[in-house]
Amino acid sequence: MGSVLYVAAHPDDENTRVITYLARGRRYRTAYLSLTRGDGGQNLLGPELGELLGVARTQELLAARRLDGGRQYFTRAKDFGFSKDYRETLRIWDRQAVLADVVRVIRSFRPDVIITRFSPDPGPTHGHHTASAVLAVEAFTLAGDPHAFPEQLGRLRPAQAKRILHNIGIGGAGATAVPTTAGVVKLDVTGVDPVLGETFASIAARSRAMHKTQGFGMGDAPPPPASPIESFRTLAGEPATEDILDGVDTTWNRVPEGAEIGRLTDETIARFNPDDPAQSVPALLAIRTRLSALPRDPLVDDKREQLDRIIEGCLGLAASTEMDHAEVVPGETLKLRHTVSVRSTTPVRWIAVRYPSLGRTLPINVELNAPGSLVREDARKLPARTLPSQPYWLRQRGTSGMSDVEDARLIGLPDDPPVVPVEHVVEVGGQTLVVAGEPTPAPASANEPRRARLMVIPPVSLRFASGVQLFAPGAARPVTVELTAARAGGAGTVRLEAPTDWRVSPPSRSFRLREAGERLRVTFMVTAPASSATATLGASVRVNGTRFWTRRIELRYEHIPFQLVQPAATLKALSLDLSTRGQHVGYVTGAGDDVADALEQMGYRVTLLSVADVTADRLRDLDAVVIGIRAFDTRPDLSTHLLTLFAYVEAGGTLIAQYNRAEGLGESWMAPFRLHISRDRVTDEDAPVTFLAPDHPALTTPNRITAADFAGWVQERGLYFPDRWDDRFTAVVASADPGEAPLRGGLLVARHGQGYFVYTSLAWFRQLPEGVPGAYRLFANLVSLGK
Repeated sequence: MGSVLYVAAHPDDENTRVITYLARGRRYRTAYLSLTRGDGGQNLLGPELGELLGVARTQELLAARRLDGGRQYFTRAKDFGFSKDYRETLRIWDRQAVLADVVRVIRSFRPDVIITRFSPDPGPTHGHHTASAVLAVEAFTLAGDPHAFPEQLGRLRPAQAKRILHNIGIGGAGATAVPTTAGVVKLDVTGVDPVLGETFASIAARSRAMHKTQGFGMGDAPPPPASPIESFRTLAGEPATEDILDGVDTTWNRVPEGAEIGRLTDETIARFNPDDPAQSVPALLAIRTRLSALPRDPLVDDKREQLDRIIEGCLGLAASTEMDHAEVVPGETLKLRHTVSVRSTTPVRWIAVRYPSLGRTLPINVELNAPGSLVREDARKLPARTLPSQPYWLRQRGTSGMSDVEDARLIGLPDDPPVVPVEHVVEVGGQTLVVAGEPTPAPASANEPRRARLMVIPPVSLRFASGVQLFAPGAARPVTVELTAARAGGAGTVRLEAPTDWRVSPPSRSFRLREAGERLRVTFMVTAPASSATATLGASVRVNGTRFWTRRIELRYEHIPFQLVQPAATLKALSLDLSTRGQHVGYVTGAGDDVADALEQMGYRVTLLSVADVTADRLRDLDAVVIGIRAFDTRPDLSTHLLTLFAYVEAGGTLIAQYNRAEGLGESWMAPFRLHISRDRVTDEDAPVTFLAPDHPALTTPNRITAADFAGWVQERGLYFPDRWDDRFTAVVASADPGEAPLRGGLLVARHGQGYFVYTSLAWFRQLPEGVPGAYRLFANLVSLGK
């Protein structure tokens, strides 16, 4: 009957050993509140960054919780990238809004004890880490204050936890050493799950391995921790001396009229016959009767739901709803196949199937013959006003630090509610049980994985060929929108929308798509303004009087369910003066980025190079070679081709290496000269930039770079800057976060033979896809070196 809420900043910050021990070992209600969805990090599995990465990491956390037994919550805070100062973090996040979200989760979950992963005291760690603890400590008190955030108190009640503790020790960036002073509670978190027969440590390791976009679980198993002891110190509330739940009644005695329920539960467990679980059903129904008489409370409500699932298990009762299609268009009819089965001989009557969101019920009223199953088919129309599926935190644009969620009831939830919730109503022993669920799409083919959820899609999706398109000032260029039919016979008009100073001709075009899956490319002529400018162009279609405007993005990873994300179809248009030299560029992809697409927008012909393609013959005709971010992390065999790359430079080529991490790498790991990579970074995207070599061709040819070219950058200037290098490198620019010494390693250029070697930690992989004009001009200069 105990409840514990674990609080930190990001996916992978949680201590899965503690969560597994509390949830599976002690059987406490245990939850992890991650303030962000990890959308500001990098992706070692694929190209998704930003919001799409946040979607993947949300599912990774849910996969982790399915293993360790915890629940998952979030706030609306965005991971906007590394922050060195928690005060900056709280400013960008909107401190009061995130604090309100933490309070909301505490009031919803009602923990007895709250645990933070990080200290609220500033230290050498991510500003998000410190901020998560600062907010947790503040929310600990405010959640119990009836005057704090009163707008929440219609559905929720004040909730005061007994204490808030810091889970100190090894286990996370910035975690403090375990103090030897009094006041530290230590827990031995070893043990074996009695159902799985697996150690808690093994379960926790499998849970943590779900963070695969961050590189976890992708190689050898991590070494076992040096100690099975976890340490905690009290931050606020009543001190703990022996156990983190000191003074918390974790029995049914804590609930008014609950003592008898506790006694009956113990008796039922003692008499349980695993060879005939249905023998326990009458006793369980008696407990259920007593539970139903108790007032509403989150803890009691959880126990009601848990008891119902236990009764279902003892009966061998299963209910499901399947449909032929994984995706549905608004206004279409859903063909549903409902199945209820039972294994025991206890009388069970299937009463009805309810559709709460549709306000409809399918009466059934049939006795189930055990063992066996019954099937009923039904058809229900999806309302035409239903919006295409989209993660609720991405439906509105939000700010750089916060998601905008219109429906406050969704705040804190890890994922969207079902599109069409389904309730199977059954009667057992004179009591009514409701088995909640949602339609599960059947696989379209043997090779198609089962979709976890029903998705709503538009009849026609839209896509621009690239996320960015460059225009010379005043020039006209064709802009093409690709339409894809989800259903046969789609017809309507497609429109390209632009600001008034960007001219579009014609304003709209008609289209007809005869077959499902058919694609049609529709071209508009767009004229840019005569001066430098940026704009967002949008595309939409009107079908049967309804407007649709989304593109289709699929996330397919083996360790998480299939994800469909449907943001607005947009294009970043840039009107800028840009000159380039050279024609053909080779690109060695790394951890995943869109820099190659940006090079094509500049007018280069780009050839994607595998490691096997890095040969003298393949490189000979290339004007430049660009190495993608973290390529030496994701392609360790690339290092065996360095001599070939260096020879290419000596012969007159230009080699540009984007940022890589230093872990396990020496000082001559990728450059022809000494180069040491640090963990230094400049997190302020607006940090002033000093030109250390103003006459260097990287700043002058063919584009004259000025301070204005560093305006409008996003998230950061750069990361993993070199801190030591050979004298043959020229440091071209320097920048620094406020109050820090300038970092000079963001752009290093060296002559090597007849060519140029460039190492750059500047965050091109963020700036170029975001359409930052100056980033295009400067990167064009790097590609043009020596031309």
